[in-house]
Amino acid sequence: MDETHTIWIEKYRPQKLADIVGQDEIVERLSSYVKSGNLPHLLFTGSAGVGKTTAAVTLAREFFKDNWQRNFRELNASDERGIDVVRNQIKEFARTMPDGGAAFKILFLDEADALTTDAQSALRRTMETYAQTCRFILSCNYSSKIIDPIQSRCAIYRFRPLGPDAVSEEVRRIATHEGLTVTDGAMDAIVYIAQGDMRKAINAIQGAAIITPTIDAKQIYSITSTARPDEIDELLSLSLKGDFDGAESLLAQLLHERGIAPNELINQCYRALLKRDMDRGLKVQLIDHLGETDFRLSEGANSDIQMEALIARFVLTTQKGR
Repeated sequence: MDETHTIWIEKYRPQKLADIVGQDEIVERLSSYVKSGNLPHLLFTGSAGVGKTTAAVTLAREFFKDNWQRNFRELNASDERGIDVVRNQIKEFARTMPDGGAAFKILFLDEADALTTDAQSALRRTMETYAQTCRFILSCNYSSKIIDPIQSRCAIYRFRPLGPDAVSEEVRRIATHEGLTVTDGAMDAIVYIAQGDMRKAINAIQGAAIITPTIDAKQIYSITSTARPDEIDELLSLSLKGDFDGAESLLAQLLHERGIAPNELINQCYRALLKRDMDRGLKVQLIDHLGETDFRLSEGANSDIQMEALIARFVLTTQKGR
């Protein structure tokens, strides 16, 4: 197969459990299921890009070998959230016998937290009825959105965000395979942007590699439309000094000239504030302002007005504390 135009996320997706990085404890426990030849229902929970889908697919590969595609089906619950998808597609797959002498089949339901409560109740009954012929692997970002009867029937695996070492290891492996040179600054930028999400990291390096085989930090921040950490620190410093004009000018540059999304700036400011050495009471107030602005944007408020108002609140809060 020609992989010239393959998306790197798929091109470098691990094919074996042992190839999954950053989730060693989970990989070890999943491998024990393969050795025993049996599998309970599973619930994978964690943020995006940490290996939930990869773990489900590689687990099916190792259980069923060459017959894995005939005994494994993946559905995305966010496409069809209602009870009909359980009554029709899920039930139809679960009730048929496994192929190739397998003891059971695996149905992987991605973004299961998107299912309605009624659909989850129907899914619970399906999991009970067809437990002999089908094992269910549910994946979600928020386990709290999965009803308790389903959670109690599953072995729960909580995937943590990937650490800097795991992200760097995978990026270096891809860079070596593709003949790329990634500077130390670029690696730091990729780790900063990824925030434990391997998909973000791989997309960043692929986007930069299209332009040049020598990748530096500037390219990474530009391609991903992300502000550099020093720019965020400067924005906060200007605000905390009471320099509204300077902060407003930098904000306009980041939003309009660089095209950085307001929500991304809020997220970066939040990360920078958490690490900043400052009066704790002031830090609490500033984070509260960030949360209020984030909520207003989610409700559809004008982004320019809200971001300007955020800087104004920072300035006013600092002046009150003097």
